[in-house]
Formats: sequence, C-alpha cells, structure tokens
Amino acid sequence: MSDDAIRNDGGTILVTGATGVLGREVLARARRTGLPVRAMTRRTELPDDPGVTWVTADLKTGAGVDEALDGVTTVVHCASDVRHPKNDIPGWHHLLDSARRAGVGHIVNISIVGIDRIPYRYYRIKLEGERLLAASGIPWTNLRATQFPELLNAGFRALSKLPVVLVPAKTACQPVDQGEVADRLVALALAAPSGQATEMGGPTVYTADELARTWCRAAGKKRRIVAVRIPGKLGASFRSGALTTPEQATGVRTWEEYLAGKSGVAAG
Repeated sequence: MSDDAIRNDGGTILVTGATGVLGREVLARARRTGLPVRAMTRRTELPDDPGVTWVTADLKTGAGVDEALDGVTTVVHCASDVRHPKNDIPGWHHLLDSARRAGVGHIVNISIVGIDRIPYRYYRIKLEGERLLAASGIPWTNLRATQFPELLNAGFRALSKLPVVLVPAKTACQPVDQGEVADRLVALALAAPSGQATEMGGPTVYTADELARTWCRAAGKKRRIVAVRIPGKLGASFRSGALTTPEQATGVRTWEEYLAGKSGVAAG
C-alpha cells in the first residue's frame, strides 16, 4: 500500500516531544489538518494553546502516558532524550504498552539516516527503538531523515566558543529543513501505515567543514576550521557517506537559505 493511501478517519493525532525542534513544526502542521490534536510534554505548566489539547506525561517513567493516549488514533513520535539517550528505550516500552491498551491504530516515528551503518551509541539506541516499533504489533511507519539545520546551528554555536572549530574529516552531510520533514510526517500520519518509508534528505550534500565555514561566515565569527580524522569504525562510517541519502534528496530549502533566514545565527 502506498504512503499516500489515506487512512486517518478523523481521530485524534498525538504529537510526542511537542516542544522540541521537530515537534513544534509537526504540531503546527497537525493543527492545519482540522483533526483533533493533542500535544504531549513532560512540563507541568501547559501552554494556553487554542486548537491543541496539551497533556503532561513522562515517557521515561510512564507517568501519565496512558491518560495521554486515551482516545488517540495516531501518534507522531518526535520525543527523544539526546542528552540521556538510554532513557529512550524505557520510553519506547511505555509508549508502546500504552498505545496497545488505548487501541492506537498508527504510530509514525522519526529516525535518522545511517543509524544502521554508524556505530554511535545514540544511533544504536534509535535503531533499537525502530526494532521495538516494528515488533510491537501496532501498525507503524518509520521515516529516516538527514540532519536538521536548527540542530547543526546549535552544534556550531557551541563549537565556535573555542578559537578552533573541530569537525570530522571527509564527512558528508545533507541538511534537510525540519519544517519539510514535519510536512512529510504529517502526510504519513494521514496515510495508511507503510512500515519503512522512503528516506528524506536535503537538496545538497556538503562536507562538514563546508558547513562550518558557511556557518561561521553567516555568524560573523572568524574561526579556524580544522577537519579531524575520526579513527576506527565510527570514522570510517562517517567517511563512507552513511549520514547522507543523495538518491533521496527530496528536500527543497538549502542550508544557505536557512542561514540567510536565520538572523544572528550565533545568538541562537
């Protein structure tokens, strides 16, 4: 069945990680569907947000997750604990257990291009999350995307606090606009569950040092960019192009357009 086969029958869409970089974009687009939308966050002070029902729940502990998923038809799962990635696995178990109890009919998950080829701890945890979803018995769709400009911006902002910006040598990246990924996730949420969806990458492949140089220029920072050869299997996987999907360069907005539209990138 194609990704575009309409499935959602008017039920509630729940967005996890709704306050994050991607979650905010997904939430904005989910509103436009005209369907009931619920947003999940760990925060106890909830926004006054007309058109969206905000709920407090903690995927790590499971507190409030049953209540958050009650009556939900489709989940768009954007929540991830990048600082403490080990929390994602209990989070998956709580999400899937609650989804089964609630009778959720479709979970749409965002993942990362290359996680099956790059031996990086966070990526291994993301891959385990994919496996748990596929084995859950719940109809699912999984979308792998390349790097978000907003996250690259945050990374370069942190790295540029030093006189020298270190980046991995001969490492190709393919930034894809997080808003365009959100468009795709919402389209998948409105469609029939399709399992592993076609990957999504940005329109252009760059080396990491090219991204760093253009970022520093846009931020008005004079920094020396040093490309460092990462040893071992991790470095080899970076240099193999595993972070990119050039055959699926379906994104439209370029890195340069992102920088041009982001006034004061260094300030965040």
